[in-house]
Parts: sequence; structure tokens; C-alpha cells
Amino acid sequence: MTRRLRDDCFALPPGIHWTPVDEALARLREGVRTVTDVEEIRLKDAAGRILAEDVFALRSNPPAANSAIDGYAFAWASLGGRDEANLPLEPGRAAAGSPFSGRLPEGHAIRILTGAEIPAGADTVVMQEDANVGAGRVRFSAPRKQGANCRGHGEDAEKGDKVLPKGRRLNAADLARLAVVGVDLLRVQKPLRIAILSTGDELLQPGADPDAPGIFDANRPMLTALVREWGHVPVDLGAMPDRASAIRGALDRGAAEADAILATGGASTGDEDHVSRLIRDEGRVETWRIAVKPGRPLALGLWRGVPVFGLPGNPVAAFITALLFARPAFEVMAGAGWTEPQGFMVPAAFEKNKKHGRREYLRARLTPEGVVEAFRSEGSGLVGGLSWADGLVELPDEGGEFRQGTLVRYLPWTSFGLRA
Repeated sequence: MTRRLRDDCFALPPGIHWTPVDEALARLREGVRTVTDVEEIRLKDAAGRILAEDVFALRSNPPAANSAIDGYAFAWASLGGRDEANLPLEPGRAAAGSPFSGRLPEGHAIRILTGAEIPAGADTVVMQEDANVGAGRVRFSAPRKQGANCRGHGEDAEKGDKVLPKGRRLNAADLARLAVVGVDLLRVQKPLRIAILSTGDELLQPGADPDAPGIFDANRPMLTALVREWGHVPVDLGAMPDRASAIRGALDRGAAEADAILATGGASTGDEDHVSRLIRDEGRVETWRIAVKPGRPLALGLWRGVPVFGLPGNPVAAFITALLFARPAFEVMAGAGWTEPQGFMVPAAFEKNKKHGRREYLRARLTPEGVVEAFRSEGSGLVGGLSWADGLVELPDEGGEFRQGTLVRYLPWTSFGLRA
């Protein structure tokens, strides 16, 4: 059965009016925990899933010492310190999947192919390009060291080693790692189900008359795509008008079918902000006024025990606050652990005078020359800036002047779990 968050998980201390971004993230991190159940799946179905427990190697990799090249195997001691060798060539060969049976006679060499087990009595391999074969003998210059061109038993992993930790979201490389150590059955977290709700009388849906009054709902397709890219399952609650009964019904459905709800619009304290008002009256809500641009108000609460993330109705603000706040919270709830975007410092290709007090996020993209340019306008109604950008520039809470060449922190979309 799905676990729930505690009732006061989003509570703020009294007297807090504007919360800095770092403090808001720290409080959010304290309030969430894993809510999904565990299931067992096969390795072939595990891409993108989150491990529910540590995974240990069922066999060593390599399971036996083997050759890294095509060449000739021999015992280093048979050289007797000589730089040149002329050894009798043992009949037969060692190949991957067809090891040499028996023991290599002392002072002999044998043909060996890449991946083949090193025969008993041998410990070093010389490349075939460095060897000359004739009259049943092989001549070569000695490799530089004993064990040359050999892969050691268990050098990648020993049987019983922990190869991947609990909370790891599995990628293609992880599946290869698990396969080579013999793992097939995995205990993973069930996918997090995220319900998505838009609110507002003004919303038009795809296919509506382009000349009709109102605005098209960009938030639901946008947030649905984000949820899918993050590895969760979206549950579409539709777009509800500004009526408490309709929004209540949608929230009830979300609580019944999902582990969390993402709602846009109605998250502040205005006359038509029914999302925050409903949760305040019938559930529990905290209105977080965060010192961030764009964004600021977030309504975080519980509805029928299910967490609700009330995002701004503006698509740009909803997108950015979803990246900053919803994504790391969902990762914890899904069992993957808290994640923070990894940024790097690059020269600015823009100029800006920033006021003190709020952290700002500019839609930005990296140029081929390695500098970062900002979108032509900071207007949060310009949704095209999200498509134009390939990341964000994060400007600190403090004020300052940013000129051409000033180093700024650039956060690519990939650092938020999105495709480039």
C-alpha cells in the first residue's frame, strides 16, 4: 500500500514571509520521503527504474583471467630475464568459450584469442603483431611486465561486491554492469504517478477555434512531458474551470489515482485561487512565497493525504518552478534520493543590472564559442523562450552588475533530467 507524507511535511516556521531558494529547497527536502511500493522485475525491463535495494554481484567479472588481445600466452618465468624469446608452440589454441584443456607445459607458448581464459601454466600474453611463428616455434620481444595483456579475475567486480546502490535510477550502462555480474531479477520502486491539473475559465484546449477568446492550455502538455522525461507516470486530470466543485472533483480523482498532484493556476490568495483555498479549507496547505524570479508563490499541501504542488499558472514560471522544486521532491518520493542541478561557470554574452533580494533564472543557451546568451526578454509570458533555450542562467540572490564576459552559472536542461 502506498505510504503517505506526514500532515505537517510542508509547514513553515511562523513569521516567514519571503523564503530564499536555498532555504525553501532545504525545507522541502526535509518534508518529503519515498512513497512508492516495491516490485520485482527482470533486467530487460529495468531501464529508467529506481533500485529499491543495493545490488550485489552474483559472479566475478571477469569470472576468470582472460586475454585482452589476440596473441600468444606463456609463463613470464620461462623467459629467465631475457628480452627475447623463442619458445616451442603448443598445439591447439585458447578461444573465448573454448578454453585450452590441461596445463601449458613449462617453457611453451600457445595461441590465444581475445577473451579466452588464460591457460593454466601461463600468466602473460604477447601481441600477435609482435610475434613471428615458424617451424613450430614462436619468437618475440618480451613484453614490459609480467601479466601484460591479461585481464585479471574479478578486476571489474568480485562475487559479492556491491555493484549498484539503492536509489540508483538505472541507465543503459548500469544494465550492462548488472548483466556481466549475473544479475537478472531486481527489486525496484514502482513508478511514481503524478496527476496533472490545469485550472482557469480562460483555458482553451487543443483543437479549439484559434480565434476564440481565451488562451490555450500550455501547462498540461508541458508538465506531462516533464513527468514522462523524469521517469514517472502522468495522470491527466484535465483543465477545470474556476469552480470549487469541479476542482474538488479533480483533486479527489488525483488523490485516488496518483502519488502526487501538480496543479497550475489558483495557487496564490486571489479571489479565483480555488486550489489553495480548497486545500486550506479541506486539507492542509502552506503558501510558500519564495524569493525567486520567475515564480514566487507555491502552494504546497496535502489533499486526502496526497501531496499537491500548486505551481503558478504562467507556463514559464510553472516550467522553472517545476524544475527547481517539484523535480527533486519527486525524485525523493520515487525512491531515487534528492537531486540538485549540476551547473558550471561560463562567460556571459549579455548585460544585466540585478537588484538584491531574489534569485533569478534567465532562459539561456550556450553558444559554439562557449559563452552563454540570455533570451531577448525576461517577460514570463514569452513561452517561446523556453524552446529557444537549452538551459538556465542562475543569478544569485545578491544584486550586481553582469557584463559581457562576467562568469555566470549555467544550468543545462540535462542537469534537470531533461534531454538536451
